Amino acid sequence: MNLKELCVLDVACCHKETSVAEAARLMRQHHTGDLVVTDESDGTREPVGVVTDRDIVMEVIAKGRDPERTRVGEVMGSPVVLASGSENLATAIDRMRAHGVRRLPIVDDRGAVFGIVTLDDLYRVLAEHTAALAAIVSKEQTREQRGRR
Repeated sequence: MNLKELCVLDVACCHKETSVAEAARLMRQHHTGDLVVTDESDGTREPVGVVTDRDIVMEVIAKGRDPERTRVGEVMGSPVVLASGSENLATAIDRMRAHGVRRLPIVDDRGAVFGIVTLDDLYRVLAEHTAALAAIVSKEQTREQRGRR
């Protein structure tokens, strides 16, 4: 399975200069725990980082910083770890493990944001595959029992 078949296409994004308070509002609006931080200076949404709800809590709220004055660029995870939509699931998992990231923005051929794959997406796909494997075992056992009657 390629990442373009798995990724979420409606990616919530913001800029480095977005306030952390606005980023939190965007996360709430989009029902997500992360935003891909982009630079649009050349006309494409090029990812430059990822900011998460955890970044906001750990780097802003817990440290008593003002979320209205703190900019996303000050707390975002960077450099951003990226993938191509043509990459397969195993490659994505290896990359996420190697870099210790839970989110992987997917870029198109121009380097613009195309989608995002998260650890939750991967769990869902792996759970579906695991259920399919369990169904195979169950069906085989049923077929075997019928054949012995």
